[in-house]
Amino acid sequence: MDDSDTSAILAEDLELRDSSKICCCFKVPQNKRPPPCACPFSVTVEPVMFLSTFSIVLQMPLYTQYLWDRVSEDVGYNGTKGGGCNASTVYDPLQKEVETLTAHWSLYINLGGFVVGLIMVTLLGSWSDRAGRRLVLIIPSLGLAVQATVYLIVMYLKLPVFWFLIGRICSGLSGDFNAILAGCFAYVADTSARGSRTFRVAILEACLGLAGMFASIIGGQWRRAQGYINPFWLVLATNLAAALYAYLFVPETVTPDPEAKLLSTRHHRAVYRLYASDAPQGRRTKLWLYTLCFFLVVSVHLGCSDLYVLYELSAPLCWGPELIGYGSAAKHVAYLTSLTGLRVMQCCLEDSWVALVGLTSNIVGLIVFSIANTTALMFTGYGLCFLFMASTPVLRSKLSKMVDPSEQGALFASVACVEGLCSLVSSGVFNSLYPATLHFMKGFPFIFGAVILFIPAGIIGGLGCQEKKESRENREGSGIS
Repeated sequence: MDDSDTSAILAEDLELRDSSKICCCFKVPQNKRPPPCACPFSVTVEPVMFLSTFSIVLQMPLYTQYLWDRVSEDVGYNGTKGGGCNASTVYDPLQKEVETLTAHWSLYINLGGFVVGLIMVTLLGSWSDRAGRRLVLIIPSLGLAVQATVYLIVMYLKLPVFWFLIGRICSGLSGDFNAILAGCFAYVADTSARGSRTFRVAILEACLGLAGMFASIIGGQWRRAQGYINPFWLVLATNLAAALYAYLFVPETVTPDPEAKLLSTRHHRAVYRLYASDAPQGRRTKLWLYTLCFFLVVSVHLGCSDLYVLYELSAPLCWGPELIGYGSAAKHVAYLTSLTGLRVMQCCLEDSWVALVGLTSNIVGLIVFSIANTTALMFTGYGLCFLFMASTPVLRSKLSKMVDPSEQGALFASVACVEGLCSLVSSGVFNSLYPATLHFMKGFPFIFGAVILFIPAGIIGGLGCQEKKESRENREGSGIS
């Protein structure tokens, strides 16, 4: 670590000691408005992340399977024609029609929500610099609750699946799940030192995996036992609980400005200045390159995640709700194994090389998915992806460390915007690629994703070598002086 980094960390720690006090086992700035209730836990935004992720992961496979069943009913496919779903039905044209229509409806629903959310998350993230972080946790949670309510109405009344799109747009108008991510990661940046930021970000991302694992297991078993509607009541309850927790227990880290306006071009200008400024020299290029890496990694992750359920539902795997739940749980266990692996690798490797190990794990796992024709091989792919989430905490941390504390809100607003763009692009590309390539290779989208990941691997490796060289030259220069 060079002298500038040491000075920055010491200055940050001194600032926190001077301007904060210990409350509820974590630091709460004295000049910030406290939450209505004292928090008895040594955590801040982690429960919000856990509850919101739990609701998202619980509902995604359920609504995809609901679409499958509704489309099957519309086209007259009952899963038993020609011997049912097994290896002999790989070329069943009726099943291919169901797969294609389900993938297209999933694309339309995701596109509708993501386009609206892409605009709103940029406003909300930057607005939180002046209005406060807690609002960016509460508003999207309520929006997700509205979405769950619409989905329940669709299922109770058996309305056309088009109404799912209305629910997604309602969630998008509140910033969607990406706004919660932006608020949580900005909160961590507000309250962590540079030296510990990567691991703090990884802990927050581990909450994604822990919640996803529980939701996947519960969702699969519950769907088989009681259908779709009862699990969606839990989705609604967890979103309301996340909003309530953020209101009652999360201390504010930003002094709210009563004159802060949400609908203002100021928020977009702040994001533009962040990426247009080149002070210190070379920062702009690194910001753009790391942002590109983040875009590609998250796009592949989201795009492939959209296809796992479809891939497992159809021949030759023909998984039911229980196996789909276990598969999704296995995927989310990788968040926890990635956290453990990241902590261990940080003892002997720099962050850039930790990210490369994570990308290697992801690439190998996707290649296995592309040829998986048995349950054992599919779970082997999940096992090989045990470090695939080690790269995104490193990228978030590197981006955060390159900007000033006063720019954290604008940065994570832009990162949230990129995540929304990832969802938009990945839904369009992978959900279109899957039905288009069924006739020659069902797992082709996974091969495509693995190839794409070589691009960020090359960029991160190149920048890592450059940063190591610059650090060595700075140390030598300091020694000479």
